[in-house]
Amino acid sequence: MSDPLSSREIWVVWGGIFRDTSFTELEAGTEELHGPFSNMQDAEKVWLERMRRMVDIASHRLFVLRAMSAPRS
Repeated sequence: MSDPLSSREIWVVWGGIFRDTSFTELEAGTEELHGPFSNMQDAEKVWLERMRRMVDIASHRLFVLRAMSAPRS
């Protein structure tokens, strides 16, 4: 029997304000998570809108991430 979620993917927007420009550690309490979205275009719309609002904060970054179900063994 095949898994109906095996080819399904979702998109999320994740990030926040990072401690420095190495973008490896988020400042506590600044985390953002938007979604899930069923397509990349919807996720990118939210990404663009949020990035425009925070343009003056150099250490603020958001990423559009694709999540897919993991293969089952």
